[in-house]
Amino acid sequence: MKNYILIVVAVFSFAFAKAQSKSNYVKENYTKTVEYISMRDGVKLYTVIYAPKDTSKEYPIMMQRTPYSVRPYGEGEYKRSLGPNKFMMQEGYIFVYQDVRGRWMSEGDYDNMRPHIPGNDVNNKEDIDESSDTYDTIEWLVNNLPNNNKKVGQWGISYPGHYTAAALPEAHPSLTASSPQAPIADFFFDDFHHMGATLQSYLMAYPLFGYQSEPTSESWYNDKWDKLRAAGNMKDGYDFNMKIGPLKNVTKNIFPDNFFWKQVAEHPNYDEFWQKRAIINHFDDVNHAVMTVGGWFDAEDLYGPLNIYKSVESKNPNNKNNMIVMGPWSHGNWARERGKQMVNHIHFGDSISTFYQKNIETPFFEHHLKGKKNPQLPEAYMFDTGAKKWEQFTHWPPQQEQVSFGFGNNGELLINKAGDKKQEFTYTSDPMKPVPFRSEITPVTFTPRAYMTDDQRHASRRQDVLTFQTEVLENDMLLAGEIEANLEVILNNITDADFIVKIIDVYPDDEANGAYTPKDISLAGYQQLVRAETFRGRFRNDFSKPEPFKEGKKTKVNFPLQDILHTFKKGHRVMIQIHSTWFPYIDRNPQKYVDNIFEATESDFTVGQVTILGSSKVTVGENDGIEKMLPKMKK
Repeated sequence: MKNYILIVVAVFSFAFAKAQSKSNYVKENYTKTVEYISMRDGVKLYTVIYAPKDTSKEYPIMMQRTPYSVRPYGEGEYKRSLGPNKFMMQEGYIFVYQDVRGRWMSEGDYDNMRPHIPGNDVNNKEDIDESSDTYDTIEWLVNNLPNNNKKVGQWGISYPGHYTAAALPEAHPSLTASSPQAPIADFFFDDFHHMGATLQSYLMAYPLFGYQSEPTSESWYNDKWDKLRAAGNMKDGYDFNMKIGPLKNVTKNIFPDNFFWKQVAEHPNYDEFWQKRAIINHFDDVNHAVMTVGGWFDAEDLYGPLNIYKSVESKNPNNKNNMIVMGPWSHGNWARERGKQMVNHIHFGDSISTFYQKNIETPFFEHHLKGKKNPQLPEAYMFDTGAKKWEQFTHWPPQQEQVSFGFGNNGELLINKAGDKKQEFTYTSDPMKPVPFRSEITPVTFTPRAYMTDDQRHASRRQDVLTFQTEVLENDMLLAGEIEANLEVILNNITDADFIVKIIDVYPDDEANGAYTPKDISLAGYQQLVRAETFRGRFRNDFSKPEPFKEGKKTKVNFPLQDILHTFKKGHRVMIQIHSTWFPYIDRNPQKYVDNIFEATESDFTVGQVTILGSSKVTVGENDGIEKMLPKMKK
């Protein structure tokens, strides 16, 4: 027994020593300093610099600007790791972290998606945006940091990804390589909105973005969740959000003093307020290397990476160093390695994040910032989420023959065949009994994630969900590229409606569970969500000019889903679902047209009939995308 205890103690001591050594790596190899860097208007931004202790050579600068804190604060306090991944930390860079304007220890006022001001005149103190703050920071760094090689890279995930993207236009000459990762491109289509619908499932996120603060190292928003917590039982997100009632109750009872909620509620349409915050409109002159990264199952920011890459590509045809990486990840999961890559119940492979970090991300920066051998990365490094393997493309979307799906009798999904134009498929949509977006009861969370590969059998059994599926596939079917829903609809008893379209991979009835499948889940007959999008019907002609439907009149509703790269395997089926509520992922459309849904009352919520005509279809391949629906952008 004594020997056993000694062995256990020795094992734990070794594990602790190993973990301690890992946690001390930064402190042992890097020197930390803090600077308050002045911007052109005099505002000082808190900036932490980790420089290699080996000063025998020059290093490029790798920078991240964030609203989420550059912790830990305080002399002698070090991060546990630096940079995008451990390989780059070990290769050696000067790593720089900065609290953005108005957040944590930096001065100034905070503004969500601060509007970009083209021109970046360094002599104009009024021209302040995220690009100018990045420019001014780089100018100070390259001129003041010892042992830097005058080349700067930047990266960031989610909101830091947006700040990375925001520095692409009017970039500093030393900015050589950028990697926006899960970047927000436009808040009307990313994160808090999807195609005009508001994500009610994001209520917990508003305290983080809707209150100003003085420079501080302590969080200032913790008590801002109190009114939300008091609103009901947060263990059941569906019931909790139903009991809140109309969104006007959020304004009145939960976030009466939250400036970001107020902005969202007062600007329900894609007006100038949102348009001028869309960084995606400003990528006209991007001449340095850009690698945009995203996850196919990113519930927060799937629109951003796909469309930022496409925008840079279309507006800068001479930039041969613009690439995109899309893997089988949830939000930001490529930055961490858990061994097995799972999204909800589905396993996509092992060590996928390590492969990306070692073979894609690190070589990209090493080449552009240190001049190391060109890794010959493809323009598009994309993961096929059905075949579960990486594919390489010379451009994205790929040149792929368009696949069209029509809707037939008895729930038949037609492949490259049009449906019967005389056929009608009708369901009753009741906003007081909305379709749940999850197959199980889930608590209120900061943002939803797991639903992106969720089993859709709970929805296919509902009368207010149209479900169509193909016959069992005799061969593999690849769907690659852009998706567009082309619906022809008729509404009765209502003058507005949302439209949710899902593409689903139906597993065989004898599908065996995998090694990592949760014990309470059966993959036999599993209906895995692959891609879905919601669209608020009032915006069918223009996101800036909503209009009601005319009852009983046939109306076209066309909208894009986000891109796809998925092989539906032999023996599987392709399924498409259509419905009009998806709660509480998106807010409930009252279905009686009101000018501003944030001001709707209980009496506005109306039951109605939605008819999808047989002439409707969903196409995969080259499509027109969202551009044709947007108003002329203001720059």
